[in-house]
Amino acid sequence: RPMKKPRALISWSSGKDSAWSLHVAEKSAEFEIVGLVTTVNETHERVAMHAVRKELLHLQAESVGLPLFEVPIPYPCSNEIYEDMMRALTARACADGVTRMIFGDLFLEDIRDYRISKLQGTGIEPVFPLWKRDTLALAREMMAAGVVAHLSTVDPRQVPAELAGKKWDDDLLTHLPKTADPCGENGEFHTFVSAGPMLRQPIPLSVAEPTLRDGFIYCDLIPEKAGPAN
Repeated sequence: RPMKKPRALISWSSGKDSAWSLHVAEKSAEFEIVGLVTTVNETHERVAMHAVRKELLHLQAESVGLPLFEVPIPYPCSNEIYEDMMRALTARACADGVTRMIFGDLFLEDIRDYRISKLQGTGIEPVFPLWKRDTLALAREMMAAGVVAHLSTVDPRQVPAELAGKKWDDDLLTHLPKTADPCGENGEFHTFVSAGPMLRQPIPLSVAEPTLRDGFIYCDLIPEKAGPAN
């Protein structure tokens, strides 16, 4: 009898790295992926850090074809509250037979260590399918596979402010300073994925004017009502 695959959740930020980690995990066929986990700022009804509208997040989950587990957090949110909410989610997942949580982390050791320590003793093991991949090669691989992503948040201290709202593509990579990571792993930017091999259909969107808030440039991405199917 075939071994039962471990049940896994994807830590889903709505951006390219978590989307690609889902794609890699699906291709490996090692796990039974049962859902996406996203922290949502309940004050603004947006994905935490990425500032993506909840409506877009829901369209994404629908296109991926997996249930979405939203973790609502207040704004501002203390680390204690965040950890309490994540603990509650982990306990629920564990009771549901989940034994793996898949993360899209690339090379930040402290974040990886934090995730490992927080899952210790919960019955859920962290999995890092993209860990230590060369980020320029990874960026090119994602783009070649048809990943379409827009920069929803930009840190103007690290990359030019005018990149907010732009498509994450080859052209954008040439406009990044030498100090910036092509995947934005140091917090240079955050993205929203609207198409790619992990989505069944692309999500049409338009890009609003960027705004400066709390030292970051946010670019509102607006879901466009898809026209009638011909």
